Amino acid sequence: MRGGGESAELLDAFATLWQRLRTDTAVPGTIVVVEGERDRRSVHRLGVAGPVTVLHAGRSLGETAQHLRSRARRIVVLTDWDTEGGHLAHRLEEFLRAEQVELDLDTRRRLARVLRGEVVHVEGLYGWARRLAESVGTEIERRLDDGEPERPTG
Repeated sequence: MRGGGESAELLDAFATLWQRLRTDTAVPGTIVVVEGERDRRSVHRLGVAGPVTVLHAGRSLGETAQHLRSRARRIVVLTDWDTEGGHLAHRLEEFLRAEQVELDLDTRRRLARVLRGEVVHVEGLYGWARRLAESVGTEIERRLDDGEPERPTG
């Protein structure tokens, strides 16, 4: 089990990375790509207000890539951190490599390092972040909205 200091550091690392994602996705022409509807809900609950596209929402991966090409200047790939999610991220990269679109796979990699295997599916991010924030005496929404680490008093 993590100690309070370790939890606070983990929350700070996650919040810093997630705030950057929220800022980046507020830029028009940026779309986040996830694997499923529950992933989309989790990402929105964590404050990503921009468009979030679900892979395979009635389309093949190639059709999804074409749809994204026509609507995005920047695509943040946020697939799960399991074998299938890695495979999907790689395939999407292959479809979009030669296009005039910026493809962000780095955010997914950075999140994987912060999560340390504690979360494998994007749909679990909100619950994990909420529990982590509560363990250090704050709420995840407040921590993400404040921008600065909130230290418990007392």
